[in-house]
Amino acid sequence: MKTTLRTPGRRAVLAGLSLLLAAAWAAPAAHAQDTKIRFQLDWRFEGPSAIFLVAAKKGYFKQEKLDVTIDAGSGSGAAVNRVASGSYEMGFADLAALMEFQGNNPSAPNQPTGVMMVYNNTPAAVFSLKKSGIKTPKDLEGKKLGSPSFDGGRRSFPIFAQANKIDDAKVTWVSMDPALRETMLARGDVDAITGFYFTSLLNLNARGVKDQDIAIMSYPDYGVKLYGNAIIADRNFAKNHPEAVKGFLRAVTKATRDVLADPAASIATVKERDGIIDAPLELKRLRLAIQTAIDTPDARTDGFGDINPARMALMAAQVTRTYGTKTSVSPEAAFDRSFLPEKALTGSVLRGK
Repeated sequence: MKTTLRTPGRRAVLAGLSLLLAAAWAAPAAHAQDTKIRFQLDWRFEGPSAIFLVAAKKGYFKQEKLDVTIDAGSGSGAAVNRVASGSYEMGFADLAALMEFQGNNPSAPNQPTGVMMVYNNTPAAVFSLKKSGIKTPKDLEGKKLGSPSFDGGRRSFPIFAQANKIDDAKVTWVSMDPALRETMLARGDVDAITGFYFTSLLNLNARGVKDQDIAIMSYPDYGVKLYGNAIIADRNFAKNHPEAVKGFLRAVTKATRDVLADPAASIATVKERDGIIDAPLELKRLRLAIQTAIDTPDARTDGFGDINPARMALMAAQVTRTYGTKTSVSPEAAFDRSFLPEKALTGSVLRGK
């Protein structure tokens, strides 16, 4: 019997070609789903940066189809400027620094905005040595205070002064490099300094000053209800990639929950990123940040990541007046709540929730 070989029909050929083309496009399409986000920290890789590094280490960003690069920073002002320049899509910065930028640059093309509150209370504080006799805010009158000119506590000191009826014209400021601030206080070159609670306290300890010899006036404890650091985003990027911003915030929320549950394990992740850090010191720094800025009564009231609109409006007015911005700061422009994760997720982060 003669066997006849049949050639494929036109439909079969076309179907085969379709399958090949689909396979050829599949890999690039899947790769394209990973949105790239360059993220700028406010400072070096220290304890509090764990919430971002843990999100990367545990794959929370990848789960949201994000390709995130995290870089160390050199201050909140620099982080705001780098997002505003388009060098970074997102960052971590003091909200007052962001408000000041907005007030002075209302038409900036890559206008940054806050999208998640992390430090619900400003960590700013005034530090002095108990032997100086400074016991109340009024005792700062006639004294020399030291701080870098760009320090958030120094910039917002007029708000602290107003809340505590201090005549800030009677306060003399001495500017110095950040690395010299605590050294100058320990040596007696200045009577007091401003700085972040979990930074200056540990720096004083490192210079041989014991906790019991330090007097601390934390801004939130003395009537200053400023918000602290927030996750910020380029407004154009957020508008064009809303799901990426939402996914980033979901990932950070999950990581923050993990960090608060086990701070010690989180520091190991920071150590992996920067091998020269002092792990015990950074664990103490992280715990202080959690206690004073992240897991606070105000944060539990607002909800992790969220803000109180009335409090935000008050801060915008205070920054406009105190920093002397060219235009009034808009609280709605300073913080956009529309990207925040659902309450079911954020409500699992803080104790008492």
